[in-house]
Amino acid sequence: MSAFLGYLWSFTRIFIKAPSGRQRFNVLGAINAVTKELVLVTNTSYITSIQICEILVKIALSRRYAVPITIVLDNARYQRCKLVIEKAEELGIELLFLPPYSPNLNLIERLWKFVKKEVLYGKYYDNFEKFKEAITNCLEETEKKHKKALDSLLNLKFQTFSDTKVVAL
Repeated sequence: MSAFLGYLWSFTRIFIKAPSGRQRFNVLGAINAVTKELVLVTNTSYITSIQICEILVKIALSRRYAVPITIVLDNARYQRCKLVIEKAEELGIELLFLPPYSPNLNLIERLWKFVKKEVLYGKYYDNFEKFKEAITNCLEETEKKHKKALDSLLNLKFQTFSDTKVVAL
């Protein structure tokens, strides 16, 4: 619950309201690349391998068809641990780890950018409950209110370079 300023330019000094203290609201999410269905796990402490296992179970339980599930993950240590890998094997879920420093290849990162823009940038929440509620409401409205904006953002079109040349400097 910290301030996210958009852009501010002024000739005079302006004080902007910002929350004090440090409270955490963690949202661990998985989005179906085809249906855009969102599965979430939230807490107010830390994300650990336990929460990763919890979301794996939720994803496995939400399986509607007998198709294989592959989950794309970044390289966080708590995602690559033995507990998570064993839980994924037990649930029949394949884990696909992205190369380091490539959040642009992860669809959920695009959703987090959208949520920050919608509910955090340039907004002030006078208490933690309103802050949590704003984030939760935005995520719950992804399939209804924000569908049009997210259709173009959460697509599988990635830029590829077919004719590349290395230029020596």
